[in-house]
Amino acid sequence: MRISSAGYLVKQGVKGVWKNRMMSFASFCIMLVSLMLVGISVLAGLNISRIISGIEEKNEMVVILRAEVTQADIDKLYVDISNISNVGEVTFYSKNDAWADMLADMTEQEREFMEYGNGDVPLPDTFRVKINDLEIMDITSSQIKALNMVESIQSPETFADALISVRNIAALITSAVVFTLIVICMVIISNTTRTSVHTRRKEINIMKYVGATNSFIRIPFFIEGMLIGILAAVGALILTRFAYLELYKVINDQLNGLQMMGSKPIYPFSSISMYVTIAYLAAGTIIGALGTTISAGKYLKV
Repeated sequence: MRISSAGYLVKQGVKGVWKNRMMSFASFCIMLVSLMLVGISVLAGLNISRIISGIEEKNEMVVILRAEVTQADIDKLYVDISNISNVGEVTFYSKNDAWADMLADMTEQEREFMEYGNGDVPLPDTFRVKINDLEIMDITSSQIKALNMVESIQSPETFADALISVRNIAALITSAVVFTLIVICMVIISNTTRTSVHTRRKEINIMKYVGATNSFIRIPFFIEGMLIGILAAVGALILTRFAYLELYKVINDQLNGLQMMGSKPIYPFSSISMYVTIAYLAAGTIIGALGTTISAGKYLKV
């Protein structure tokens, strides 16, 4: 195709947006709302996963050692526990350190009472073990418990099971909502673009009768749909950014309690803005361009 012809077709596509501004505006609004619904649903799912993963990363079990444990036993246990595949981090917490921390949290009277005695520390030596995968925490707990000089293990298996269930349910609901919205949006956008093209069927038929090729007819519709899609993507991006920034302030304040449990804060928009922009522009451009060209194909058979 010659450059002059390409320039002419691009101009026709741009003019088509204004010439059919009512239908273009309807397509723009439908695409804007559709992109926003899907985009916000995806962002919600990502942030829910981030919050839950933060709690998972902080989850740990306490390995209580026997009273007669020696330093050699402690060194060997450290290596053995670290070599277990599901163990992320191992920290030794001596009974003296635990006792000092306990005394530091007491009042002066409580401290004097507790220090009165023969000087023995009534606490065991322990290891604090962080787990990589909560789903096999019970297996990891059994492996550690089988090691020599391990008295018992305190692990939040019930909490871990509940957390896994919440994560799986949240992922399932988010996926279902996003898939449903995508299907609904595609149907609505397809019907809207089909209506827009239908109002111009006579124009298409006349072009066919005078000898215009299919590609010559399709390209202006392609350009027109692409422009509407880009404009809708920009509008959706601006509204999403505004809504996200406002929700970010509110949600982070409400998540203080969860952050104390190790939860991560939701993503700041600045850290995901590039990905959101690319996703919106790509989706808007592809949906707008393909929607109009596919709809126009119905009237090319004359």
